[in-house]
Amino acid sequence: MANKSKVQKTGKMAVFVDDMKHSVLLLPAILLLLLFFIVPIVLTVYYSFTNMALTGSAAQNFQFVGIQNYISMFKDPTTLVSIKNTLVFLVGSLLGQSVIGFLVAYLMKEKAQAFRSVLGPCILAGWVMPEIVVSMCCLAFFDVSGTMNQILQALHIPGVDWIYGHPMLTIIIANVWHGAAFSMMNFQSALDNVSGDIEEAARVDGANRIQTLIRVVVPCIKDTIATNTMLNTLSTLGVFGLIWALTGGGPGTATTTLPIYMYNQGMKNFQLGQGTAIGMLLLVVGAVCSVIYTKVMKSEE
Repeated sequence: MANKSKVQKTGKMAVFVDDMKHSVLLLPAILLLLLFFIVPIVLTVYYSFTNMALTGSAAQNFQFVGIQNYISMFKDPTTLVSIKNTLVFLVGSLLGQSVIGFLVAYLMKEKAQAFRSVLGPCILAGWVMPEIVVSMCCLAFFDVSGTMNQILQALHIPGVDWIYGHPMLTIIIANVWHGAAFSMMNFQSALDNVSGDIEEAARVDGANRIQTLIRVVVPCIKDTIATNTMLNTLSTLGVFGLIWALTGGGPGTATTTLPIYMYNQGMKNFQLGQGTAIGMLLLVVGAVCSVIYTKVMKSEE
């Protein structure tokens, strides 16, 4: 019995040593996670409860102010406007990026390799370009005398003041062009794994092309659709440069989303405490969206 107990203790010690070796190998990754993810979030939470500022008396008298920043934030009517604009921008971008990305990926699957090699780079061009470059291209395209109005006039349709007349639609279209390639690549990879035999069997059973797409192909890639939607949601919530370069959050507050509102309060008004409070609101919105997507994915398993 004593020998058996000694063997068990030796085995447990060996397992413990082995686990410690694996933990040591993970230590650099854990340190990087703490340094670039956990610490900034903790500091953001802390600064949101302070009067931190770049100039003025608050800059010289840094102190804890409790929930005063949050009270001021929700008393400001711009907060509700920015939340509404963020949700409209988010939904519009998600629908555009997902639908266009899926349709392009599906068409590329059905066409020859030459078609894929030509269309793919054209779609990817909008993704690889920085947001500021995308904004400049869209400014030239949607300007009063830009390409879009030139096309409309050639069709004998009156031109439209896109940027000032339909600013939200303009930034949504710009973001869709910028992000559709990401969805396209995700869907393209998923569609390549859908067996052609399944689609052929559906056609043999009398299903047309649209019915095969909706009832056979889409259910096969539902996990990819959910994952793509979650990733696009998190990236879209953080879009700043594209909106700032296109409209600056205007006209008025027509395109003021939470990142724009946070920048205005923190950097233009020099109230970093209030800016970080808005950042916490944005973090909560992203966390809620992530929880919803996670529960939806689990319920479908």
